[in-house]
Amino acid sequence: MTDDLRFTVLGSASPYPRAGNPCSGYLVEGGGTRLWTDAGSGTLGALREHVRLDQLDGIWISHLHADHCADLLTAYYGLLYADVELTAPVPLLAPPGIADRLAGFLTNGPRRSPVEDAFRIVELHDHHRARVGGLTLTSRAVSHGMPAFGVRIETEDGACLAYSGDSAPCDALTELADGCTVLLCEADSAQPPPAGTEAVHHTPEEAGTTAADADAKRLVVTHLGPFLEPPEAVRRAATHYTGPVEYAAPGRTFGVGRVTRLGRATGKSK
Repeated sequence: MTDDLRFTVLGSASPYPRAGNPCSGYLVEGGGTRLWTDAGSGTLGALREHVRLDQLDGIWISHLHADHCADLLTAYYGLLYADVELTAPVPLLAPPGIADRLAGFLTNGPRRSPVEDAFRIVELHDHHRARVGGLTLTSRAVSHGMPAFGVRIETEDGACLAYSGDSAPCDALTELADGCTVLLCEADSAQPPPAGTEAVHHTPEEAGTTAADADAKRLVVTHLGPFLEPPEAVRRAATHYTGPVEYAAPGRTFGVGRVTRLGRATGKSK
């Protein structure tokens, strides 16, 4: 466990896992705290390479698309019916309706599955603020055509990670990421949507613009769709953002560091 803020990419594929790359999920560590951030398909196995389920201080879920939350289902089995000695339900911060959504899938008889025995559910709302161990979490409603949230994760020493979840560019996300050390931003769309169609994702160029508008110190692009390769996404994002741009490669750990008074972020990625 570490006091310095960092995150490990458990997976970054969209909209379904690729060979060697699960869907969206990250282990965020800092302030002596471990937070599973999004639980897309395949991320639970990757998570267990770093931490047991009963060692988590909390789970944060951006929205209820399967590529961001499906592994909560098998986590439920692990927490209640396997080799995990759970002393209390794991805090689960997630969009409204998460409990019934999980129970609807997990229930196989007349008795509703006891989802709340595994998870202490806290429903998110716009401007929701919570303390999880040594981390402060601020959630904002973002633009994804359904209830969806981005999050700003901060430590007491000034380190700050902003995560877009799934979202088109929007003012709420830019405000959430304002001055952050690292912006972890989705870049799912290879091209903008057709005219008259609601945007629900960023293109790489838009990810760069969001980072620039937010004055983020570093940009890490993630959640690339099947028609984008990482080098292309990084190159295209860099045409709209002058700071460092990297790709959320599965298995990689990024040190977030803190923002100094000179405006530079301390800390390095592995």
